[in-house]
Amino acid sequence: MKILIVEDNVDLLESMKKILADEYEIESATDGEEGLFLAYQNIYDAIILDVMLPEINGFEILKKLRADRIMTPVLFVTAKDALEDRVTGLEIGGDDYLVKPFQAPELTARIRALLRRSGSLTIDHTICYRGVELFGKEQEIKVDGTPLRLTIKQYELLEYLIQNQGKILTREQIYDRIWGFDSDTTIAIVEVYIHHLRKKLEVFGYHKDIQNVRGVGYILKQFKE
Repeated sequence: MKILIVEDNVDLLESMKKILADEYEIESATDGEEGLFLAYQNIYDAIILDVMLPEINGFEILKKLRADRIMTPVLFVTAKDALEDRVTGLEIGGDDYLVKPFQAPELTARIRALLRRSGSLTIDHTICYRGVELFGKEQEIKVDGTPLRLTIKQYELLEYLIQNQGKILTREQIYDRIWGFDSDTTIAIVEVYIHHLRKKLEVFGYHKDIQNVRGVGYILKQFKE
C-alpha cells in the first residue's frame, strides 16, 4: 500500500517515514505545491497532510482534491489543536485528525483505521472483489472458495486492481506501483501481466472484469454483456 506524507518539518517527516516504512510504501513532499502535484499524479491508499504548509496549506489542497473527485482518505496532522481547525478539516472532506505531538502507536493505529474504513484494508488483512479474496498476511488467493496460485507480481497486480476497483488506472500508474520506474523492464510489461492475469481468472469467469480503457489503461469492474 502506498501513502503520501506532506509535511514541511523535515525531522517529523523522516520520523513518520521511519514509523510507517515497514508496512507501507512512502512518498513525501515538504511543501503544499509539490504535495498537490503528487496527489494528482499518483494513486495513494492514504494521504497524511499537514495543515500549515508553504505554498498551499493543507485545507486548500484537500478542497482541490475533493473538488476533482479524488477521494483518497486524508489524515490531517497539525500543531493546531483548536476545535474550529479540527471541525474545518473534517467538514471539507478530511477523514481524521491527529494533533502534534503524537506517539508512533497512535499514528499507525490511525492509519490502519483509516484504511479499514476506506476498504483498502480490512481487520483481517483480507481484500475482496466479488468472489475473489486476497489474504494479505499469507498472500493467498481464493476465487469462489477455490485456491488460486499466482506469481508475486501477478498477486501484486491483482491486489492493486482490487484496491482501486471501479477506478481507471493508467499503464504508467500500474508500472510505477508494481515495478517502479527504475526497473530494467519497460512499460510494455504491464500488458503482458494483464494478459497472464486474465488467463488465470478465465476459468472462474472473472477475466472480462479487467477491462481496457482505450489509450489510457485498465479498470476492474463487473463486465456486462
